[in-house]
Amino acid sequence: MKSIYQLLTIIFIVTVSCSKEKKGINTAQTESTPPPFKYWVWYGAGANVADSIHIKQFKKYASSGINAVLIDTRADANYLSKVAPLAIKEGLEVHAWMFTMNRPGDTTALKHPDWYMVSRSGKSCFEDRPYVDYYQWLSPSHPEARKHIWTLVEGLAKVEGIKSVHLDYIRYPDIFLPVGLLPKYNLVQNEELPDFDFDYSMASVDKFKKLFGKDITQAEVPAIDIEWKQFRLNEIKSVVDGAYDIAHKHGKDLTAAVFPYPEMADHMVRQRWDKWNIDAVMPMIYNNFYNEGLDWIEFATKQGLTDLKAKQTKLHTGLYLPEMTDNELAKAIDIVKQSGASGVAFFDIQDSHFEVIKASH
Repeated sequence: MKSIYQLLTIIFIVTVSCSKEKKGINTAQTESTPPPFKYWVWYGAGANVADSIHIKQFKKYASSGINAVLIDTRADANYLSKVAPLAIKEGLEVHAWMFTMNRPGDTTALKHPDWYMVSRSGKSCFEDRPYVDYYQWLSPSHPEARKHIWTLVEGLAKVEGIKSVHLDYIRYPDIFLPVGLLPKYNLVQNEELPDFDFDYSMASVDKFKKLFGKDITQAEVPAIDIEWKQFRLNEIKSVVDGAYDIAHKHGKDLTAAVFPYPEMADHMVRQRWDKWNIDAVMPMIYNNFYNEGLDWIEFATKQGLTDLKAKQTKLHTGLYLPEMTDNELAKAIDIVKQSGASGVAFFDIQDSHFEVIKASH
């Protein structure tokens, strides 16, 4: 009798163990299933816009199959707290889009001229702005300017219901413009020109000197000083990493709009986003800015994914829609899907594009 009980006990244990293993396998299979391809849109909320206008736009996004909206309220947390629920009610994820190093019209920053970046030619963004008047860039090396940016990040991160704080202009001003934009400014940029090479502010120059013992203003050709270049890449990374800690402290993700792929971003705007602590990036693979065809979208997306291979950061390809036909947009979305990106983000959707987006699901 005892042996029978022992045999039954062994059978019971084996059965339970197999059942647990089976459940474990099923769980693992579920966990390994990739999340659905995600659709994003950047949305400028404007100022003093009626709720009805926001609601109309959010309904249009939702009915077209868009999942997430990046809302720009000029980093105004109070305004965001009023607009965000309108989008959430329509079933959209909300992400707080903010201008980061470039802070046009920032009333707090404008009280502090020493917070701003300075070009190699000695021009401060406080009063002499490169390319366009809204280029008012703060120095990531100025401790108070950096603190101000992090305060804005924290204010947005505290807004109930949002999923992430989304950093835009998280870089230096364009040392090289996209080639397709050069004619607009009547420029030739075959080298790093003094008027577009930043940051030679006192805060930046002094910090670099303390770290490396060199006065960069005395360098004959600063462009070939690798430590100077790396210093600036690290300054932006430091701002991002600090924002990441703040966002996560409040249970939010950190996302960012970035240049097409890390090596290109490094060259053009001192931005090496594959080194950052960040949850997701939306590289702005605006092919027409670079006089490139749709095939370049695949190349740039795959290059970014390769650079992120060792990280958990998700990549969602950004597309610029005003110059795309409906047929081109359909092809572009398919290219992004086939490239392995986690999603696609749209800037400036035209009316006819909504049906294309809906049909692409």
